Amino acid sequence: MRQKVFAGHALRRLREKLGLKQGELAHRLGVSPSYVNQMESNQRPLTASVLIAISRTFGVDITSFGAEDLDRLVADLREATADPLFRDLELSLQDLKAVTNLSPAFAHAFLRMHVALGRTAEWRASLDDMLTSGLGTADAKLVPYEEVRDYFHYIDNYVDPLDRAAEACAETLGILSGADPRAALTAYLRDRLRVEVEPLPLGRSASGGDEALSQFDPRARRLRLSPLLSPAAAAFQLGTTIARLEHKAMVDGLVANGGFRSATAGEICRLALHNYFAGALVLPYGRFLRLARTLRHDLDRLSHETGASLEQVCHRLSTLQRAGLKGVPFYFAKVDRAGNITKRHSATRFQFARLGGACAVWNVHQAFESPGRTLVQVGEMPDGVRYLCLARTVSAPVTRHDAPQRVYALGLGCEVSYADDMVYADGLDLKAAPVARLGVSCRICPRPDCDLRAFPPLDREIRTDPDNRAVVPFTFT
Repeated sequence: MRQKVFAGHALRRLREKLGLKQGELAHRLGVSPSYVNQMESNQRPLTASVLIAISRTFGVDITSFGAEDLDRLVADLREATADPLFRDLELSLQDLKAVTNLSPAFAHAFLRMHVALGRTAEWRASLDDMLTSGLGTADAKLVPYEEVRDYFHYIDNYVDPLDRAAEACAETLGILSGADPRAALTAYLRDRLRVEVEPLPLGRSASGGDEALSQFDPRARRLRLSPLLSPAAAAFQLGTTIARLEHKAMVDGLVANGGFRSATAGEICRLALHNYFAGALVLPYGRFLRLARTLRHDLDRLSHETGASLEQVCHRLSTLQRAGLKGVPFYFAKVDRAGNITKRHSATRFQFARLGGACAVWNVHQAFESPGRTLVQVGEMPDGVRYLCLARTVSAPVTRHDAPQRVYALGLGCEVSYADDMVYADGLDLKAAPVARLGVSCRICPRPDCDLRAFPPLDREIRTDPDNRAVVPFTFT
């Protein structure tokens, strides 16, 4: 059954933007003023006929009235309010939904304040370490990264103007229709943007750090690429340069409208948008969506057919959320051996922890025990939504003798309702298959019987029994 759309905040924002009173909006939509009042206060949902009337009358994309963004806000608020600071307030799920529905802007403001409060507490707790090891500056850089992650999180990881610009360029070059991406992009840079592409000698980067993979000289109009780059990685670097040179105004506008609180966050977002364009260029939306549907999202075949890396394929699948031409909604994550989530994107209701490590039951951790194999797991989050979870390891190339081997696990998943679109569900009895009981993180997970629990939830009272010892040495209310 389709979820009812309660989006009073979006309707009210549209009315205020148009400078209309409730009675005037009601007249334009052909409904009563009292009905508009009830919809804006979320006493009644927006029906299909009302959404169609809004779209036709005002030329508004009705997908902006969806509930997915609000679902994420509620989940994030639930995690934040699990903090012991709010324990005596006894905030219920209905309280959080009410706040989110009536004022999502306030919910965003609350989350920003809570993250800032948490960072302040961490800074105070580790002040001695920072003073002695000089980590204060590096620690502060985490906040802008999280701000950029939230920016993409709340737009379903889809940037329409950049995506369409990349697709138009790819159509011109014939990418995914026979042309070699690296050769086509190299010629495009040379002929259209007057940029020569040359090999980069092996050696340390200009800053003295690890092996340099690319260097761009804007004055000489020269891009140098390391021979260590795979063809897919080289094509990606070419794409980021095209984004930087040809779509600077568009990227600058997106960053300016992002409302970032620091110049650092804006610069990080600018790099992320360049990367987004590159991913959309080497895997153009329409062609890649059709191929993904035809191959039923077989990751290995998609990588083989497109020449893209497995990580590029997984990341691109998580961005196929264009209005009117949506793909399967996926979450995508990249996790290192320590359990740190280095990339996280989601067009689903699947939630990643904002603070702390990921759930130990999630199969991304098991992937390190079976390198090169695609693991399939049916997982259920505490809200009852079940997902088909895929996990697979990838390795970055070793650049020198004393360099460590960098191995990551990629996590990709969708709700089980899309199982028919997934080759990985073939032969899997979704009604009888074992279900992994997942959580966002131990700090907010309500499950009382998980043997892999690392520590108790913050919003529950802990109980210990000296006479009885179980795998987990405590229980909670």
